[in-house]
Amino acid sequence: MATPATFSASEESRFLISDLCDLLQTYLKPEQVRQVYRAYLFGAEAHEGQHRLSGEPYIYHPVAVARILAEMHMDAESIIAAILHDVIEDTGTPKEKVTSEFSTEVAELVDGVSKLTQIKFESQAEAQAENFRKMMLAMVRDIRVILVKLADRLHNMRTLGVMRAEKRRRIARETLEIYAPIANRLGMNQIRLELEDLGFAALYPMRYRVLSEAVKKARGNRKEILNKIESAIQQRLDQEQLDCRLLSREKHIYSLYKKIRDRVGSFNEVFDVYAFRVIVDSVDNCYRVLGMMHNLYKPVPGKFKDYVAIPKANGYQSLHTVLFGPYGVPIEVQIRTDDMERVAESGIAAHWLYKSGDRVGGNNAQARAREWLRELLEMQRNAGNSLEFLENVKIDLFPDEVYVFTPAGDILELPRGATAVDFAYAVHTDVGNTCIAAKIDRRLAPLRTPLLNGQTVEIITATGAHPNPAWLNFVTTAKARSNVRHYLKNLQNDEATELGRRLLDKALHSISSALTEIPAQQLDKVMAECGFDTREGLYADIGLGNRMAMLVARRLVPLEEGAEEKAEKAARSQPLAIRGTEGMVVHFARCCRPIPGDAIVGFISSGRGLVIHTETCKNLSEYRSRPDKWIDVGWQSDIDGEFPAEIRVDVTNQKGVLATIAAEISETGSNIENVSIEERNGLDTSLNFTVTVHDRRHLARVMRCIRKLPPVMRISRSKG
Repeated sequence: MATPATFSASEESRFLISDLCDLLQTYLKPEQVRQVYRAYLFGAEAHEGQHRLSGEPYIYHPVAVARILAEMHMDAESIIAAILHDVIEDTGTPKEKVTSEFSTEVAELVDGVSKLTQIKFESQAEAQAENFRKMMLAMVRDIRVILVKLADRLHNMRTLGVMRAEKRRRIARETLEIYAPIANRLGMNQIRLELEDLGFAALYPMRYRVLSEAVKKARGNRKEILNKIESAIQQRLDQEQLDCRLLSREKHIYSLYKKIRDRVGSFNEVFDVYAFRVIVDSVDNCYRVLGMMHNLYKPVPGKFKDYVAIPKANGYQSLHTVLFGPYGVPIEVQIRTDDMERVAESGIAAHWLYKSGDRVGGNNAQARAREWLRELLEMQRNAGNSLEFLENVKIDLFPDEVYVFTPAGDILELPRGATAVDFAYAVHTDVGNTCIAAKIDRRLAPLRTPLLNGQTVEIITATGAHPNPAWLNFVTTAKARSNVRHYLKNLQNDEATELGRRLLDKALHSISSALTEIPAQQLDKVMAECGFDTREGLYADIGLGNRMAMLVARRLVPLEEGAEEKAEKAARSQPLAIRGTEGMVVHFARCCRPIPGDAIVGFISSGRGLVIHTETCKNLSEYRSRPDKWIDVGWQSDIDGEFPAEIRVDVTNQKGVLATIAAEISETGSNIENVSIEERNGLDTSLNFTVTVHDRRHLARVMRCIRKLPPVMRISRSKG
């Protein structure tokens, strides 16, 4: 079990470059070892005079990072990159120098791990997210970037004790939220477990200490039962004369903490699980040993998992079963081959494909990692900024798998809680974008239905269909979320462009001009002055409320002296026509719920577009100080749509009164979106309805019909 005791400077300094070279000679060619030593000399010279907070020379850190990779038998380029991983960021050594001294491959690895130090960010969170995005994109090009970074993070966590408390907690939280899950996603179990325990110890030192002491105390009480179970299992395996190894294993501190935190059980319940691992020589023997275990002790129903036939997303393979042991104690048994054990512990670093020069092959974990990287690239393209990208990756890093089938019998792995929409996007982005319905086990089911293990899912698509904004309320996979957001951003941009063009044209009309009359050269000049490459960008900025249409119009057509007041009057005499179908850039204020027929005004809200209020809205007083943001608007004459309106109905308390009023509303061709009940006293009740109507006349008809009902005492429209 990895213990999070931090190494002292003296312990670290014992592992010098000579020790690293001795370790590398066990699997690298002599020429490659000499290259590593040359990298050490280069790095030591670059870091000359630099020291870590512990006081030791800085070069000890890169050598220790290289050691972690050497223990995984990584290739020479990775070891060299580990030794040089801080030279670009911390010493001012240019990337070109690393390229000329070593290779482009090494320079790209070092650059991929280096932070963006030259760019100023608005916040620490934005800087971290952008650096993370840079590293992940470098990882897409060469997956060894993340291996160097994980080794770097692991050594930093081992020596975290010298940091001040606040920084220690920030680094520990980042490790638990991002780097340990990445190690898990790549199948690197050894590194993941140590990162988790080190992160837990640094973030919650008191909780870690209490749990560690409880584990030590409980360990002594378990010894007798553990020995009895182990000898019984070993005896059963010896009877079959199988070539295998039996290992007992103990749960890690952070794993215990998560189970207790998630209320899986108390410490005694969680810790009183005896865990064993059987390593065999072939897949056939995995299943033979499983049969032996089930003959020796009764299996717990529903606790058997076959990750050999259906590997996890990170390439992990093993048989898992839970047995009823002696005295009723549960026994967890994992059964796997030697190859599966290597992949389970080292993930993509097992059988490293670069060391043989084979860049096409690779183990199952590497193939799955590359599939994940392809999805990361798609997420990055769809993400609006680095913070959103980081959020999407975090969602993707915490899967609890569910396995479902396509109609053709292929297996898809999704996180627990995934819906039919998540399944559609997992099949293909185009299938997700055009899905309209789903069949689960041959029966029609809503798209929001959570999927269960073993179900067969069929997606029904339609040409011209598109993602629904409501999907964001229930999708769980990062791929689905990022694609829906990407579509909505494009949709909003298109709508903002159209609204901006209309607003600018209206502003130009007020000064006796029009967009069609503006010379292309003048429009391009103003567009460039405002910092846009395209006219659509300028229109969208106006439509989103980030730029005032009248100011742009005055730059396009400079006003003569005294003409400004005339322009203002002309603008008011030509209100912008609102159709109600402008989409995401025209919002109807919830405080006053304007509907066609109401006298309305528009307020330009930065980032949102145009917000429509009624002229009598009480909240307008907040905006009186910003007359430049107001715009005169009016309803278009041929509006055909439904708009929400709020009505308050005071009734006498009678049985079935709500049903009676709801039926009457339905009879008038209106739909109820929401209803809330407000008890006033034992005799009277107030019902607040949100109903959809076409216009003021339709609302008046609804209210007249409700007023005629005997239990109704008063009815009024609720407005801000």
